[in-house]
Amino acid sequence: MPLKKTLRGLLLLPALALLAGCNAVLLHPEGDVALQQRDLIIVSLGLMLLIVIPVIALTLFFAWRYRARNTQASYDPEWHHSTMLELMIWAAPLLIIIALGALTWVSTHKLDPYRPLDQLSKGRPVAAGTRPLVVEVVALDWKWLFFYPEQGIATVNELAAPVDRPIEFRITATNVMNSFFIPSLAGQIYAMPGMETKLNAVINKAGEYEGFSANFSGDGFSGMRFKFHGMSDQDFDAWVQQARKSSETLSVDTYQHLEQPSEREPIHFYASVAPGLYDAILNNCVAAAQKCADSMMGFASDAGTKAPDMHAMMPSGDAAHADAAVAHDAMSMPMPAASESKSAPAAAPSGHTP
Repeated sequence: MPLKKTLRGLLLLPALALLAGCNAVLLHPEGDVALQQRDLIIVSLGLMLLIVIPVIALTLFFAWRYRARNTQASYDPEWHHSTMLELMIWAAPLLIIIALGALTWVSTHKLDPYRPLDQLSKGRPVAAGTRPLVVEVVALDWKWLFFYPEQGIATVNELAAPVDRPIEFRITATNVMNSFFIPSLAGQIYAMPGMETKLNAVINKAGEYEGFSANFSGDGFSGMRFKFHGMSDQDFDAWVQQARKSSETLSVDTYQHLEQPSEREPIHFYASVAPGLYDAILNNCVAAAQKCADSMMGFASDAGTKAPDMHAMMPSGDAAHADAAVAHDAMSMPMPAASESKSAPAAAPSGHTP
């Protein structure tokens, strides 16, 4: 018998070794939004355990106390009601449900991903006039494309943001639904073709964090990961300058090549981006012959009217090809980097409005 116990213990050692390497990032996040979500999980679990633990304990106690061999336990076949027992059975779960409902109601509004942040961390409100860092996110097959409209750059599979500066993510996808998730920053939110979702978050500690898709999207799903860097303001500015020194520009033709399915795409930096490219991706009209979705919806926006026949309204023959070519050429012109454009606004330092 001792030998069997020893062998059983030895078999558990590899499992314990594997568990020792686990990084419970959801329980140790570095972003305020993720931290509040962690606290919500812990409080909700604690409230539920208030009823679960007593029920399990009493079940075991009753099974032992009234076992067949215990002849000392009282037996009352005529018993049918106890006001005190009924009160305990119904009152305790009801109070816990009320508490969970109130907590859920408050947290649902406070942690709404579309809601701008009102604090950087506990006890540190966002200063009035602080402008968030806008990052436009596109889920491709099977990689992530990030636009920085304020800085005039774009990156593939690498994301960075200054510490303690609010970030506003605008998220879409090109083909199939994905899920944008940086566990240490905030909860996951879906990326869907033809739609834009938003996520407001902040990172409170410099470091390198994992980001990935949490929704299966095909063959290359397992490699659809990226690095998120929390940086000081100076390091973030240096990171932006590194991107601006890239020899690559994200024109329409470059994007259409990038859009093709590929697995484990290496990190790319683009020093400039074609004007309006993100909006064209969002509205599914990057190709020259495509009509933008927001333009088509605009035809039906007049009160009481329905959308006219698009084929009848579009120019025909050579005129149609000429219009498409003009639109495509305009989109193909790369936007000059912010450092080269006199009209481009300078990047605002963290916590200040230019």
